[in-house]
Order: sequence, then structure tokens, then C-alpha cells
Amino acid sequence: MNQAAISEIALALVQARKNHQPADANRFTDQLQTTADAYAVQEVVFKSLQGANAPLAQAWKSGGPNRSSEQTHAALLPEGILNNGADMGQWPLNIRIVEIEVALRLNHAVTPEAAATLSHESCKQLIDAMTVSIEIVDSRWQQAGAAQALLKLADMQSHGTLVLGEWIAYTASDHNRDWKNQHCSVRIGDQPLAKFLGTHTLQDPTYVLPAWLKHATANGQTVPAGTIVTTGSWCGMPFAKKGDLIVAEFDGIGKTSVQL
Repeated sequence: MNQAAISEIALALVQARKNHQPADANRFTDQLQTTADAYAVQEVVFKSLQGANAPLAQAWKSGGPNRSSEQTHAALLPEGILNNGADMGQWPLNIRIVEIEVALRLNHAVTPEAAATLSHESCKQLIDAMTVSIEIVDSRWQQAGAAQALLKLADMQSHGTLVLGEWIAYTASDHNRDWKNQHCSVRIGDQPLAKFLGTHTLQDPTYVLPAWLKHATANGQTVPAGTIVTTGSWCGMPFAKKGDLIVAEFDGIGKTSVQL
């Protein structure tokens, strides 16, 4: 692990956040070699902004393009967690990409020892509630989506903000919920309403839980009850523009909106 590169990249990302000016990713081409390097940058950035003794993040993003690929994760900064109907008109975003998702909330704490034994099925017992969420994807790199994958992962997976709707109980009947027939939709500004059916990349948003919890507890920390994870996009990654109203709806779960 190249500690000098990790420190330099983390500093560039922290300055980009504080100054609202994206950094040049080309300065750091090929300097991160593994996902562990990227996660080390994430940790430095998080602690630089939240304090060296900051508690474990209360909200995360997790996901992957399919079940055969490695899932990736990022702890989210608390100031970027917003409520349904939030007005982001004054937010200094570099890009505005939309992901509509289902966020899940834990019903009790998960220790490293417990996380090591979890399966997809056993994780379903850990869910307290779910809600419709909208993630606004942003970038602290000038190159945005063209930056190297590990540099995007280091930049908290290009996370901007997470808007959470009203929580509903996740009950025993939801353990066998037919996610392949889950209807959802999103309207972005004056774009046509886009509708989707069973389009979650992992076929089931709960699939992220074992890998996420193993990652979140990897440094020996316990994930507290009430921690939130958002689980991957159902709509791809469409672009929005400043001034757009975004409305996401999942049948049987709810509706969430955000004003850009």
C-alpha cells in the first residue's frame, strides 16, 4: 500500500470538497493499485472531515454491477443525508446523476464476529425498515465518470447526497418479496417518466448486506442498530440538471422527491 499516494489523493479530495473545486485525477493515474488502497483513501477523507475520533458512519452505500462482480462500499458523510422533499438548489454539485434505490435500516448492532458468519438469508433478519431513496451522484474529480475506477471508489464511490423517504416496516413477509416483479419509476425535470420492472443489478437489494457488513466491521468496529445502507440503482445513471425536480416511486414502498 502506497501510503504517500493515499495521503496525497485524500488531501486532494478533501480540498476539492472544501473549496468546491474538483481536482485533476490525471495527477494520480495508476497510483492506487487495489480496492484496499481506495478504501484507505476513503477512511482518511472521512476522518479528515469528521474528526479522527468520529464514530462509524451511520449511512453507507453498497452495490455492484452483478452478483459475480466484487461489491464495493462507501461510508457517507452525515451532512449529505437529506429528507424527502429536500431543496438542493444551492448545493455546489459538479455533476448531477440520479440513482433511485431502496435503502435498508438495521434493527440491531452487528459485531465483527457476527458479520463473519452472515449469509444473504440470515441478513434478512437484521432489517428493521426500508424506504425509497434518491442518490445524487457527484464527483470531486474534473474527469468525473472518466476517472479511473479506483479513484472513483476512493471518492466515496462518487457519492453526492442521499435523500431518504418515509420509512416503512420490513416484515417477515418481505423476506420472500418478489423483487424481480418490483415496479418503480422516476421523473427527472421535464424528461418523460421512466418506468422499470425488476431492474436491480443484484436482483434483490438485501443481497448487499453480507459483503457490506463484513466491510464495515473489518477494522473491528461494531455497526450500530439504526445504520442505513442504500443498495444500488434501479434506473441506471441518468443525468439531471440544476432546477430539476426528481420524483422516485416504488410500488408498495413509497415515493421520494428532491429539488435540484
